[in-house]
Amino acid sequence: MRTMRMSLRSRRALLGLAFISPWLIGFIFLFATPLLQSIRFSLSKLSIASNGYMLEFVGLTNFQDALLIDASFNRILVDSIGTMLLNVPMILFFSLFTATLLNQKFKGRTAARAIFFLPVILASSAVAAAESAGLINLMGDSSAVEAAADGGASFNVVSIVRMLAEVGLPMIYIDYIVEAIMRIYDIISSSGVQILIFLAALQSVPGSMYEVAKMEGATAYETFWKITFPMVSPLILTNVIYTIIDSFAGSPVTQAIYQTAFKTQNFGLSSAMSWLYTLVIGLVLLVVGWVLSRRVHYN
Repeated sequence: MRTMRMSLRSRRALLGLAFISPWLIGFIFLFATPLLQSIRFSLSKLSIASNGYMLEFVGLTNFQDALLIDASFNRILVDSIGTMLLNVPMILFFSLFTATLLNQKFKGRTAARAIFFLPVILASSAVAAAESAGLINLMGDSSAVEAAADGGASFNVVSIVRMLAEVGLPMIYIDYIVEAIMRIYDIISSSGVQILIFLAALQSVPGSMYEVAKMEGATAYETFWKITFPMVSPLILTNVIYTIIDSFAGSPVTQAIYQTAFKTQNFGLSSAMSWLYTLVIGLVLLVVGWVLSRRVHYN
């Protein structure tokens, strides 16, 4: 009996299909119908009827209203994109720096890694819902915390700006560093998953490469940029895409879309906003992925 032999490319294709099959099955049975329904809503005017709802086809009117008539959607969308462009480099730098430190050998390394992953757990939806319901209080008295933060930040910021200016950094870099320091809590709370991904990438780098670099007299700075950074660059691309999607997930745009649908009962306009938001995110991911993929080093 002759057995059919498959090429390496075919086997890899089947393996890839096997990996994405859970997502594909879930998409077909759980998300495909709501996705098509949202397209219908975005092109129609929805009216509540006694037997459910009625749809009146209006074409691209909802998209025109979202872009040209709605007073806040464009501003919120642009602000969300600007915030994302500021947050992604901060989160990636902090995540890679923290993962490099946690990859060193020291006592209590496991506990330190768990501590840095705690913000991910504390920022979860279950904990957030419990805090909003008053069941728990993670931040204590919010007014006292904000007053203490503002009082301490004003002195520290002046000192930091003066120190960086004396070093000779341009003002644009000083503003960016100060902005990162002022938002350190948000950066830490958004970096847990990225730290774990970078940590896994650092642990996959062969130790023999560092031994050869040390024998050749390479400094720690040269070792990082010549070995560590190229070897973890594929995961940098992964973290960039993940961070962009994660930053959009809880942005003010999603809140505006929710309020438009369930508070003003304008489901057509809300669906149009959702699709515009999706197209913007897809365009950003396409551009960022294309630019970064050309600089990724695959060993």
